[in-house]
Amino acid sequence: MTAAKDILVVDDAPDILEIACIALRDVGGYEVRTATNGVEALEAVRAARPDAVVLDVSMPVLDGPGTVDALREAGYGDLPVVFLTASARRAEHARLLELGVAGVLTKPFDPMTLAQDLARALGWQG
Repeated sequence: MTAAKDILVVDDAPDILEIACIALRDVGGYEVRTATNGVEALEAVRAARPDAVVLDVSMPVLDGPGTVDALREAGYGDLPVVFLTASARRAEHARLLELGVAGVLTKPFDPMTLAQDLARALGWQG
């Protein structure tokens, strides 16, 4: 049996963070850690590199795109990132995908399918 994948979820909204954690941990079987902004995310990645990052786009201190840039500058360019965004506009999703992330998921998400949607975006089986 393989160990559960470790996911870092980054969002400044406590309710979104809590629901995403429950969905990924309890429904998806992932190990989940959290951060509330990009600076905390960088610290968490440095402390214990996760298998993937689920990253809110709009956050104070350091937003999602800025966090992706900072991760690359810190040598984590191969770390898979999936954005969470409240924007359902295709143009916005396309702009985010141009940043080289693995995928873009829309909020609000379905807690019962979040883990499956994340695995699909990352190309993981399961």
